[in-house]
Amino acid sequence: MVEVKEKISTLSLPLMEDFYTIQGEGAYQGHAAYFIRLGGCEVRCVWCDVKDSWDVNAHEKINVTDMALRAKASGARMVVVTGGEPTMHNLSELTSELKRQGLRTHIESAGAYPLTGEWDWVCFSPKKFKAPDPSFAVHANELKVVIFHKKDFEWAIEHAYKVRPECELYLQPEWSREKEMLPLIIDFVKANPRWRISLQVHKYMNIP
Repeated sequence: MVEVKEKISTLSLPLMEDFYTIQGEGAYQGHAAYFIRLGGCEVRCVWCDVKDSWDVNAHEKINVTDMALRAKASGARMVVVTGGEPTMHNLSELTSELKRQGLRTHIESAGAYPLTGEWDWVCFSPKKFKAPDPSFAVHANELKVVIFHKKDFEWAIEHAYKVRPECELYLQPEWSREKEMLPLIIDFVKANPRWRISLQVHKYMNIP
């Protein structure tokens, strides 16, 4: 007798890609993680390295139960939901399915919309191209600001006042301007030691 797999959820979300890799940035840098990259983004940073994610209609919709089962089958313990901008979707059912599989739920977001879902870790990376929703900052476990220009330090300081005192603070040079921005970030962190430096180490190691 063939066992039929029951779908717990009927919800499908646009999936650009999903893969098991090493988290290359921020507080969980170096940890194994399964990434779920959802399609759709209205933030549209000029330096974005995944512009193919922007068009929400360009990506096949996948059932969230299937996403969770694929993540579990990879052997991962931690799942990072990213984009695109993942908060443009209601993520409650996705996180419920991931939790059902016993997985840690992490999200990386510009906070462009209110947060939905149940999260173990929230990485808030606000962008100037679309102002964050005012309700988002209070959820952040980690504030990660990309430094593309000297004026981005002011943006970082502004948002550090909006997150909780225990939130971890990171500055990350935009990849194409790393040589120009990293020395400035080093000086800033030395003068403001609550902040830390985040580097995209997966790019140094050629890890997808």
